[in-house]
Amino acid sequence: MLYPIKFENLYYSKIWGGRDLELFRSNLPEGKIGESWDIACHKNGMGIVANGKLKGARFDELILKGGERFLGRKIKLDRFPLLVKLINARDKLSIQVHPDNIYANNVEKDWGKSEVWYVMEAAEGASLILGTKNITNGDELKGAITRGILEKHLNKVLVNRGDVYFIKSGLVHAIGAGVIVAEIQQNSDITYRIYDYGRERELHIEKALHVIDFNLKGEKSMGVTLKRKGCEKTYLCLCREFSLELYNIHTEVAEESDEERFYIFTCVRGYGNLIYKGGVLPVFTGDSVLVPAFLGRYILRGDMDILKSYVPDCNKVEKEILKEIKKF
Repeated sequence: MLYPIKFENLYYSKIWGGRDLELFRSNLPEGKIGESWDIACHKNGMGIVANGKLKGARFDELILKGGERFLGRKIKLDRFPLLVKLINARDKLSIQVHPDNIYANNVEKDWGKSEVWYVMEAAEGASLILGTKNITNGDELKGAITRGILEKHLNKVLVNRGDVYFIKSGLVHAIGAGVIVAEIQQNSDITYRIYDYGRERELHIEKALHVIDFNLKGEKSMGVTLKRKGCEKTYLCLCREFSLELYNIHTEVAEESDEERFYIFTCVRGYGNLIYKGGVLPVFTGDSVLVPAFLGRYILRGDMDILKSYVPDCNKVEKEILKEIKKF
C-alpha cells in the first residue's frame, strides 16, 4: 500500500556548520553540522525510509519497486529529480556558483543545479550574497580576487525568516552566518567555489568563469497568495525544474495527489498531521515527507507553515493561478 514517506536525516559536517538544527531536532551527531539531506536519492547521499512497512528500504529500491505509482506518470524513473536539504550556516559559506544543465552535462557528465531557498531562521543582521556589483566579466572578477577586494563587489542582502530566493544556475551566491535555509534543488551536487575567505579549500575559478551570468541578480520572491478556508497558499517559484508553494495552515486543507507527479512537503514552522486513507503521519518543524503520485486524497491539518515542492507542468500551474482571477 502507498503511504507518505519520511526518510532518515543524512547529516554532513561542514567547517561553516553549527548546532542550530537542534532548535527542532534531537538526533544530530557530534560536530559542526552544516547540511541535513532529507529527501535524497543521490550517489553522495541515499535516503533510507524511516516509517511504515517499508522502513529500512533504500530510496532507489523504492523507485524500482514503486515505479510510476510512486513517482508519477510524467517523471522519469532513471533518476530522482529533486534534492531537499536543510542548511545551517553558523559561519559564512564560500562564494560559489552552479553550472546549468548544458555545461554540467558536457563537462561533469551530470545535471546542472538551480535551487530555491526558504529562510527558516535568521539571526539579526544575517545576510545572503546574491550576485555581484560593478563586475561585468571574468577578467574583472579575477582581478578583484587577485587584489583581495572581491567582497566589496558582492551584492549582500539582509534577510529575515520567511524570505524566499530563487538561485538560478549561473548566479554568484552564498549563505551568510546565522541562517537556516530549507533548500529545494535539482538533484545535483556540483558547486564551483570562487572565494573561501582564506579557508584553503579547493577553488574552481576557471570552471566558474565559464558558467557565471553577471546579469543575474537574486530578487526576493513575493509570490502570489490565494486565500482558502483554513489556509493561505502562496505560489513562490515556478520553473521547469521545480515549483515551490507555501501553505500557511490554520486549521486544515484537503487535496488530491497527482498521478502525473509526486509531491514533497517540508514543514518550516509549527506541527500537524498528514491524514490519508489508512493512516495519520505526524509532521513537525524540519520534517520532509514524500507524497506518492497515486496516494489519493489527503488532508494537512494543524497550525503550521509547510512548503510543497514538485516537478511541475508549468502550463498547468499557470492555469491554476489564472483561474483564480480570470473573470471572462
